[in-house]
Amino acid sequence: MLSAKATCNSHGQDSSYFLGWEEYEKNPYHPVNNPNGMIQMGLAENQLSFDLLESWLNNNPDSSGFTAQSVSSFKELALFQDYHGLPAFKNALADFMSEIRDNKVTFNPNNLVLTAGATSANETLMFCVADPGDAFLIPTPYYPGFDRDLKWRTGAEIVPIHCSSSNGFRITQSALEDAYQQAQKQNLKVKGVLVTNPSNPLGTSLSLHELELLVSFISSKKLHLISDEIYSGTVFSSPGFISIMEVLKNKDLMNTDVAKQVHIVYSLSKDLGLPGFRIGAIYSNDDVVVSAATKMSSFGLISSQTQYLLSQILSDKRFTKNYVTENRKRLKQRHDMLEKALHKTGISCLKGNAGLFSWVDMRCLLSSQTFEGEMELWKKIVYDVGLNISPGSSCHCSEPGWFRVCSANMPKETLVLAMQRLSSFVDSSVKKTNHNHWRRHVNKCSRTSKSLPKWVFSLSFATTRSGKNSDR
Repeated sequence: MLSAKATCNSHGQDSSYFLGWEEYEKNPYHPVNNPNGMIQMGLAENQLSFDLLESWLNNNPDSSGFTAQSVSSFKELALFQDYHGLPAFKNALADFMSEIRDNKVTFNPNNLVLTAGATSANETLMFCVADPGDAFLIPTPYYPGFDRDLKWRTGAEIVPIHCSSSNGFRITQSALEDAYQQAQKQNLKVKGVLVTNPSNPLGTSLSLHELELLVSFISSKKLHLISDEIYSGTVFSSPGFISIMEVLKNKDLMNTDVAKQVHIVYSLSKDLGLPGFRIGAIYSNDDVVVSAATKMSSFGLISSQTQYLLSQILSDKRFTKNYVTENRKRLKQRHDMLEKALHKTGISCLKGNAGLFSWVDMRCLLSSQTFEGEMELWKKIVYDVGLNISPGSSCHCSEPGWFRVCSANMPKETLVLAMQRLSSFVDSSVKKTNHNHWRRHVNKCSRTSKSLPKWVFSLSFATTRSGKNSDR
C-alpha cells in the first residue's frame, strides 16, 4: 500500500550516530531532576554565546515585527511568500558571509538561494547536479547525516576519499585519484566532490594546498565541488579559515567555467547558534543552478518573520563584529578546557582549530584494534559512563578508535562532570591491566598511528553507510 521510499531502510536511522541520540533521549541528564542521566556530547550545537543574542533582542524589542509599533511590518510579513526571499535578509546574509571571511571575498545576493537549513541546501544541490546513481566523492571521516541528506531522496551515491591519521586526515592527490578509480570500478559516474570546511568531525580547516588540489582535480575532470562552510565562523585559532571562494579569486578563476562548477553551502545554525530557525543557503556562480535551486526551495522555505528578524540582527554591524570576536574566544576556551581534561586522562586529540567538537583518539582504550573493539568501547561509554559520543565508524573513519566529542552544547559545569565520569572510567580500566603496560600503550598511541589492512577499509565502508535530522 505504501511507496518503496516509505518502506525502505535507506534513511540511515540505524547508524550508531543516531542510536546514541535515541539512548540519550530515554535518559537525558539534568543537574537536579536526573543527575545520573546521560550527558549529550553527540550534539554539535553552539550554546556558548546565546547570551549575546538574548541581550541584543532585549535591546531591540521591535526587531520581530510583531509589536504594536510595527503593525504594518506584521501585515507585510504575513503576506510575503516570494521564494526568492526578503531582499533585506539576503543582502545582510551576503555581507555577514563576507565578514566571517574577513572581507577577503564578497558575495552577490542574487547568487544566494535560501533554504530551510544546510540539510535542505545540500540535498537541493544534489538534485541540481546529480542524477540517481551518480556519485560524489567525500573525504573521510565525514558527517554521518550526509548518508541521508545526499542519498536518501536523490538516489545519489557516496564514494569515500579515505584519509589517514598519519597526516592528520589531510586530503591528498593519491586519495582523490583512488576514490575516483574506485567509483569507476563500481560503474558509477562521478559528478563531483563534497567537502566540509572546516571539517565535521575533525574540527580542522582545509589548508590552501588542499583547496588548490581540489580546484585542480575538479577542473581536470570537469566535476562539481560543493564546499559546506557552515562552520566557517567557528575558526578560533591559526591557521585561519580559507574559503573556496578566496582560492577562485586569487587564481583569477571567478569568471571562468571552473567557478560555475563550485558551490557553497552556508547556514546560521553553527556560527550564530540558531539551528531551530532553519536558516540555510546555497551560493553558486552558475545561473542555471541558482534558478533551479530557487524553484526547489519552495518545498522548504524560511519563514518571512525569521528572515525579517535575522535581517535586523545581521544589519547591526557593531553587534556582528562583537559577536564573531567573542564567540571565537569562547569556543577556544571551551576547546582548550575539553582537551586539557582529556589529556589528564591520557587521551589525545587531533590538533584542531575550529568547530564545536574535538576528534578524540581513544585507540588506547580499545580491547582490539578493530571496529568491533570500537563499538564495544562506545557501548561502555554510552551505557556505563553515561556519555553520548559519536564513534568514528559512524563517520566512515578508516581507522577504529576515533570519536567525535562535542563540548559547546552544555554549561561548563556539565562538561566538568562529563570529564570526571570519563576519568573514572579510564582509571577503572587501568586497574584491570598492568599500569606500566597501559602507560607505554598510551604513549605509543599518542606518538604514532598504524596503517590497517585493506579489509578494514572495506568493513568501514560496508558497515557504516548510514545517516535523524540532527544538528550535525
